[in-house]
Amino acid sequence: MPIVSLRNLWKTYPLGKTEVHALKGVSLDINAGDFVSIAGPSGSGKTTMMNTMGLIDTPTQGEVQLLDRIVSGMGRRELARTRHDHIGFIFQSFNLLPVLNVFENVELPMLIGRCRLPRQERREWVTHLLEQVGLTDRKDHRPAELSGGQQQRAAIARALATRPRIVIADEPTANLDSKTGERVLELMKRINQEEGTTFIFSTHDPVIWEMADHVVFLHDGQISSETRR
Repeated sequence: MPIVSLRNLWKTYPLGKTEVHALKGVSLDINAGDFVSIAGPSGSGKTTMMNTMGLIDTPTQGEVQLLDRIVSGMGRRELARTRHDHIGFIFQSFNLLPVLNVFENVELPMLIGRCRLPRQERREWVTHLLEQVGLTDRKDHRPAELSGGQQQRAAIARALATRPRIVIADEPTANLDSKTGERVLELMKRINQEEGTTFIFSTHDPVIWEMADHVVFLHDGQISSETRR
């Protein structure tokens, strides 16, 4: 059974006296353990679809099923709990907390969830993630003291901190040099293969397209092609 299922999804935004259809009847199944690339030109509906799958936005019409649950049947608190416990997000804007250092930003999701790890195990996992994204020597720095690429790497480590079942990533390599980008992609692919985590990327990066086992192309709010490998 798919871990994410979209059925006849429409999303419409008002623009003055007209309406903009960001999604137009999209249907898509993503299986547990998929490594998915959502591709398409700017304005094709990628971000809207990702936000809908991540329970950040609601469709105007259609059905979203996530983790065997129909999303429209969830209340606000259950939506928030599902986002926190099962979905990791990597945003282009990073969304790191400026008052916390890198280590604390990555650790934070594990402190506010229902399944809290023992302190030593938690700190060992954060240390491992920071090593993998090359930020060990920046763990005590705050976001304002980091470059854009370093903030992106911290955001990636934070998204993986709770070992979520699904990771939704909006252009995760956009602010990284090619070597660092390859390193974090290899980390995510390894977690995908070893732990069965489902990764869903919105990206223009051809390296991700090549690594993906499920590639979806959007155009004008509709799926123009879909390939499984």
